[in-house]
Amino acid sequence: MVQTYGVAPTNERENVGLDTGESDALLGAEASTSRPKRDGHASIVSSVGNLANTIIGSGMLTFPLAMASAGIVPGIITCMFSGSAAAFGLYLLSLCAVKAPHRRASFFAVSELTFPRAAVFFDAAIAIKCFGVSISYLIIIKSLMPNVVAALYHDLASTVPPVWAQSGRIWITVIGAILFPLSFLRKIDSLRHTSYVALFSVAYLLVVVVVCYFSPISDTQAPGDIHLIHFTPSFVSTFPVQVFAFTCAQNIFPIFNEISSNSQARMNLVIGTSIGSAAIIYEIIGVFGYLTFGSKVGANIIAMYPSTSLFIAVGQLAIAILVMFSYPLQVHPCRNCLDKVFSFGHIAKQATDSEDEMIEDDHGSGHEMSTLKHALLTIAVVVGGFSIAYFVDDLQMVLSFVGSTGSTTISFILPGLFYWKLSRNDPSTNRTLSKASLGLALYGIFVFIFW
Repeated sequence: MVQTYGVAPTNERENVGLDTGESDALLGAEASTSRPKRDGHASIVSSVGNLANTIIGSGMLTFPLAMASAGIVPGIITCMFSGSAAAFGLYLLSLCAVKAPHRRASFFAVSELTFPRAAVFFDAAIAIKCFGVSISYLIIIKSLMPNVVAALYHDLASTVPPVWAQSGRIWITVIGAILFPLSFLRKIDSLRHTSYVALFSVAYLLVVVVVCYFSPISDTQAPGDIHLIHFTPSFVSTFPVQVFAFTCAQNIFPIFNEISSNSQARMNLVIGTSIGSAAIIYEIIGVFGYLTFGSKVGANIIAMYPSTSLFIAVGQLAIAILVMFSYPLQVHPCRNCLDKVFSFGHIAKQATDSEDEMIEDDHGSGHEMSTLKHALLTIAVVVGGFSIAYFVDDLQMVLSFVGSTGSTTISFILPGLFYWKLSRNDPSTNRTLSKASLGLALYGIFVFIFW
């Protein structure tokens, strides 16, 4: 049977309160080898908040168009299917994380247990994917903030905003000053407060979409045709939106490392709550947005409403806040993956308990990166991303390719292959689950090739 390292045994957790000094005196050297491993400190709420904020992004604004491409019933079904596939991938990754050294799970660590020669390449692909997504967030902010400011000035002061407020590059600089210190935080749990603010912005967007359906704002465009089932050629291009809207696998390992008592039951709760809440939000925005505009709905639902309304202007500001506070959650995994790429670090495949404790004592939980390297990598990611976003206005083609390939790889292909490789020679493993993991990998390869 494969030995597990990620979760401390129950008897060790129950003995946390023992006086280790007295135990050492009575039992000698054996006491040091039975000392309880350190536990994480993140709560269930903060873990769900960070994972949900990683999932929910600007892609939710396109769900009404996805509904229009197939109809309400197929749209609801494909959204639930995409969420279920993503949840299954996260579940498999959480099972794989247990095999890694205690509180040191990562794509690199699991890769060294499964496909060691490809570990560095996997991390490089994930780093590129996260870096590309972070740039897309900055470009969204750059294009959105001037419109938000113009709408707020129109509604509050009935005047034209200053020239500086209409410059996207100025806003990139302002946002950079806010995000720069947040990007240096080592633990993903430290971002829980910004995630709460971002999720509050999502709640406001839900209110906007629902209220504008029941009480349409004046000058709102009349709806087009509405169908329960109506597949159109655009379904081929909008289906990936639903597939990739649930991508968050890049942060499942940090959450596993930091959550207190990372048992499988607690991880299942985090995964189920995060994916479930995201699916409900996507369904509400998709259905009510489609019912409001019908076949005339556009790719950005919030842009369909009259921007002269303060209610809508605040909604646009909420999107900017959501995207802004999602940015550090992309920098965190990007930096960690780059660390593995540049250091070519090694994680033992079969670490003993004593070796595992030594690693933890030397480096701490998730703190193996030196302060200097942490700072240099963070500066490189942030400055590089902001520089590109400052001068470039449209990265749609490049970012679509990076997002589709990277999201598919980390959400479906790698989770399926990792678990299948770890479980295929383990007689205690559920054979059905092992086959299902291989099926998930094949599904990811299919999406990778055809979309």
